[in-house]
Order: sequence, then C-alpha cells, then structure tokens
Amino acid sequence: MIRINLLPGPQKRRGGSGAKLPNFGELFATVKDPLLLGVVAAWVVGVLVIGLLYVTGSSAYNSAEQQQRQLQAEALQLHALIAKKHQAENLRDSLVAELAQIREIDADRYVWPHILDEVTHALPDYTWLVGLSFLPPTASDLADSTKVPPIRFTIDGRTSDISAYTRFVRQLANSPWLTDVVFGAANAVVADGRQVTAFTVTATFREADSAYIRTVPITASVR
Repeated sequence: MIRINLLPGPQKRRGGSGAKLPNFGELFATVKDPLLLGVVAAWVVGVLVIGLLYVTGSSAYNSAEQQQRQLQAEALQLHALIAKKHQAENLRDSLVAELAQIREIDADRYVWPHILDEVTHALPDYTWLVGLSFLPPTASDLADSTKVPPIRFTIDGRTSDISAYTRFVRQLANSPWLTDVVFGAANAVVADGRQVTAFTVTATFREADSAYIRTVPITASVR
C-alpha cells in the first residue's frame, strides 16, 4: 500500500513483530563503571561454564550408567557360567570317585585268568601241569601299608623232555604279565610207568603295559 507523508520531517519506521536481542554494545557503552563491567562479564562466563559442565557431566553420567548396566548383564552371565562350571566339576568328581571304587573292586577279578592264560601259552609240548597255587605275602611285603602286596604263585609240572622245562621258564619270563620267574627244583619221578621230570617254577603277577592290553566287545545272543 502507498503512503503519503503530509507531515514535515522524516517518517519513523514501524518495527516488525518478534523479539529482538538487546544490543550488548550499546549496553556496555552506557555502563561506565569498569567494576560493574567485570561483574557482568564474569557472570556471563560463569553461566557459560556451568552450562558446559552440565552438558559434559550429563553425557558422562549417561555413558557411565550405560556401562554399569552392561557390566551388570555381563556379571550375571559370568555368575551363570561359574555355577555351571561348578556343577560340571562336582559331577566329574562324583564320576571319578565312582570309577575309582569300581576299579578297586574290579582290580583282582581278572588276575588269575591272566595268569592261567599266560601259563597255558608258555607251556611247551610234552609238558603238563599238576598244580598252581598262590603264595602268601611275606613280612617284607606287608611292611609297607601304602603298597598292595604282590601276587606270587608257584607252578608244579611234569615233562618228558628236560629242555622243555627250560623253554617253559624262558617263555614265562617273556610274558608282559609275569615277572620274577625263578627256576625251582627239578627231580626225576615215575608217572604212569615211565620216568619224567617233575619241576617247580615261581613267578609274580604284574600289570602289563597298556600296549599289551586288548579289549574286545562282549556279544550275547537274545532269543
């Protein structure tokens, strides 16, 4: 819209709507006291510093709170893993104790089958057995209570060939399950109307190395 100024002198402009920031330059120009200027400047700087510290502290607090929640979740997971580990260790210890008891009960079950099997395999031709007996442990064997007394036994046999007797003892000594094989007395006797050699051999049972232990599956037929 066109306006015509009928009054003399310059026309004043009307300000637009909206808030305007104060002119700090004019404000500082009107203030002549330097002490008041310093107080105002310090107040402005203090407000800015406090705002900056608030923003920085709030960000650090939020970050620390997030890390705390994360650490709490990790701690719960760690406690659960530790509990499972303790449970597995207790189960393992229980199984180990049960296996030790089973081995202790089953330790001597196959001793004599091993002895008889080794003696049978070492027996040469024209040689037979008349007795195999257990020898009780000696006082020196029982002196050490921490060790299991060794299993000693004596073999009584007959042979029609004296060289078969030495071969029998040599083959017993080569067995991984026997040790301390010792020659005994050898005498000529009459058996079934003919002369043969009666002999005795003493040996000790030992646990063979794992390389000599062979396991086979047990099969059973079900009808």
